[in-house]
Amino acid sequence: MSQSVERAIRILELLSEGPQHPAAVAEQFGVHRTTALRLLQDLCDGGLARRREDGTFAVGYRLAGLAQAALEQFDLRAIAHPFLVDLGRQLQLTVHIATLENGRVIYADKVEPQTGVRLYSQIGKPVLLHTSGVGKAILAYLRNEERELMLDGYRYQRFTDSTVTSAAFRAQLEEVRARGWAEDDGEYEHFINCVAVPVRDGTGRVRSALSVTALKAQTDLAGLHGRLPVIRKTAQAVSRALGWTQ
Repeated sequence: MSQSVERAIRILELLSEGPQHPAAVAEQFGVHRTTALRLLQDLCDGGLARRREDGTFAVGYRLAGLAQAALEQFDLRAIAHPFLVDLGRQLQLTVHIATLENGRVIYADKVEPQTGVRLYSQIGKPVLLHTSGVGKAILAYLRNEERELMLDGYRYQRFTDSTVTSAAFRAQLEEVRARGWAEDDGEYEHFINCVAVPVRDGTGRVRSALSVTALKAQTDLAGLHGRLPVIRKTAQAVSRALGWTQ
């Protein structure tokens, strides 16, 4: 990679964190202020940066458009499917990936073992937020205003003795975010449990989640907890395929 391209990339990453003064850019990259100003102006000429009235530089509007167009090229199901197949083959359990779409969390893909009982979940169908591992894993990482919009007026229907009520649900989401994974302990059907972990997109945001589900008679919750390392590894691989860099 040429030095000028590398610098341009690093400057764009810096601008994405917030508006920057040319002097700060120069100091960050160890170049003269005039060199930093020239690089910034080149990015402005291409619409990737813009100069603000206070003399600082920020990301350009064209960059936002390019980013949106790029995101639309990523088909979550097509990208994630090989990873789900591999994980399902390793664990011989059902693997889901779900994503946030139009204010709902829906199943984007599902891989089931060749032998065993098939689960009720269907690709393209919405999940119940308060009883599903994927629903909790996504909600826990959303911005507060977006999460509250989804939960406004939400009905916490009880299905089993383990179903989480509205009073405890937000506290549970805080726990999920703190430990990095969610679970369903027989909260929709008493004989089924699952664990779920977040999946990040190219911007680093969590809009999707991956889960492994099993009949309790087959693998209990403790058994699923023991599989979390390989589940997390798969989720990280999917995240990287979507453009996330740690």
